[in-house]
Amino acid sequence: MDYLGIILGLFFLVKGGDMLMRSAVSLSLNLNISKIVIGMTVVSFATSAPELIVSIKAASQGYPDLALGNVIGSNIANLGLVMGIVILISPIKVTSSFYKIDWPMMIFASLIFYFFIVNDMILSQFEGGLMFVFLMVFLIVILFFKKNTISYQVDEPMGEALGNSKTFLYLTLGGFFLWLGSEVLIKAAVDLATEWGVGERIISISVVSIGTSIPELSASLIAIYNKEKAISIGNLIGSNIFNILAVMGITSLIHPIEVTDLDLINKDFLWMLFISFLIFPLVFFPIKMRLGAIEGFILIGIYIFFLLQMFFKI
Repeated sequence: MDYLGIILGLFFLVKGGDMLMRSAVSLSLNLNISKIVIGMTVVSFATSAPELIVSIKAASQGYPDLALGNVIGSNIANLGLVMGIVILISPIKVTSSFYKIDWPMMIFASLIFYFFIVNDMILSQFEGGLMFVFLMVFLIVILFFKKNTISYQVDEPMGEALGNSKTFLYLTLGGFFLWLGSEVLIKAAVDLATEWGVGERIISISVVSIGTSIPELSASLIAIYNKEKAISIGNLIGSNIFNILAVMGITSLIHPIEVTDLDLINKDFLWMLFISFLIFPLVFFPIKMRLGAIEGFILIGIYIFFLLQMFFKI
């Protein structure tokens, strides 16, 4: 039943996130908000909705390691698993905005996140508020400097305008499925951790984080299908920034997060920093400003090793 609960919980989360994104995009289009603003606010928030709901629920129910592990694991999965799969399917040319804005901001957010937690092993409400302020500054910067760049010009992957009744229906059902999915997933994850004899950290870093990264994989594959390859890189790096600054920021504003399993900081967080830094040289070597099959195999190989060392303590 625990495995079924994991599957159902992830299904409801993914379905709820998809419905929420469709309704939010439709509402934005009906209000004549520009696509660049929708792409970097509405879509980014919506694809991070599963992580946000799971983290808030986990922290408020007394499972802080599940909340932290979900975000750390999702960020590792986004760059190792999802990006690896994407560039295996189709090589991607990387624009200069990667090293001018996107990657530096992801590293900045990751280091700030690490500093706040490692300082006293608690992500406080004040620190969460600062992280959310950093997110607002980041959005203002990219909206100002990137209005005419391809990286965030979303078209088909973004969605379409719907009727008012359908928009309201999607919004309502999306919120309900997100709530239901988080309830089912957290209970099943905690029970599964008990059954396997491991902490919530391992389940959240592996099973839960992979499941909550499905929206990012879906958005990236759709972007490639529609020949908007730069979007998939922007989606993944943007999602990691949102996971840290928005998900952890909002979660700790609602309920401070205290680390109970030190391996989250001493091991998993370092893996997240490692793969985040690794993306930079991979963009330039062996072929400059291009990610292809070789880099894809490297990223997926690292992600598989990461899971193996966690489960088998290599």
